[in-house]
Amino acid sequence: MDIQSLLASVLEQSTPILLAALAAMITLRANILNVAVEGMMLVAAFTAIAVGNATGSASLAFLAAVAAAILMSQLLALLTLRFSADFIVAGLGINLLAAGGTLFALERFYNSPGGLRPPSFPDVWHIPDGSLSFVPFLGRILEGQSFIVILALLAVPATAVFLYQTPTGANLRAAGEDEHAARSAGIRVGLMKALAVGISGLLSGLAGAQLAMDKLHFFLPDMTSGRGFIGLAATLFGGGLPWMTAAASFLFGFFGALGDRLQAFAIPSQFVLMLPYIAAILGLTFARWRAHRRNRPARLPGHQTT
Repeated sequence: MDIQSLLASVLEQSTPILLAALAAMITLRANILNVAVEGMMLVAAFTAIAVGNATGSASLAFLAAVAAAILMSQLLALLTLRFSADFIVAGLGINLLAAGGTLFALERFYNSPGGLRPPSFPDVWHIPDGSLSFVPFLGRILEGQSFIVILALLAVPATAVFLYQTPTGANLRAAGEDEHAARSAGIRVGLMKALAVGISGLLSGLAGAQLAMDKLHFFLPDMTSGRGFIGLAATLFGGGLPWMTAAASFLFGFFGALGDRLQAFAIPSQFVLMLPYIAAILGLTFARWRAHRRNRPARLPGHQTT
């Protein structure tokens, strides 16, 4: 097995999970468990294909995808921050709206409930083959990757800097850690939470655009296939920290890429498709065990329980 080819596949598989994980991480730092990332990604993917099909422009398709996801994120913010709906219930509602809305649009506007496959579709920019041959080892891994992959990699340090090196990031974390203390310090808690949800929508839009525009160039109902929830699992596994969240995302992406490679062998396809989800379950189990160990009360020396 070519290790560089495998790592290139891991990077491609990890990108939508990484972006979804960062989207969930930003809101988690504002004390919001964002389960709507899946729906935002799905709307972005549909919008990318629909606009690209209508305009023939990859740039317009990309921008429309991101804008659609941000719009969905603000709907979530309206329902929860303005009308005090529960975040999990509202998030699940957003997911159902995205799934049903995209299917309705396929039937109503394209008479194709099975998906939208444009006969021609504009390609997004990819790193040209051979352009990074002067970079040892990593060059071949990065060649052929879309610019969204590069944005995803840059998003990891960008979110770290934003959260820990800027006043706005500090205010956002403060709003998530203790709302009453944040309000006493003059921080606009509602605005910080809305900002977190908006950034989450931006990152989810990038994830959806990557899914639809990188290699596939078509939209299928439920094409996100749980990647938003896997991203949420990566966030919880990483403890809401940017670099740990990224590491967990690459771990889950590795299992996805490994599953693709295992399809060449006589292994049941059902088992291969389960690999990323098994990894997510194990990751959540480990994260829960780690939190339990960390929060376990200390025992006095010589004290024995009966």
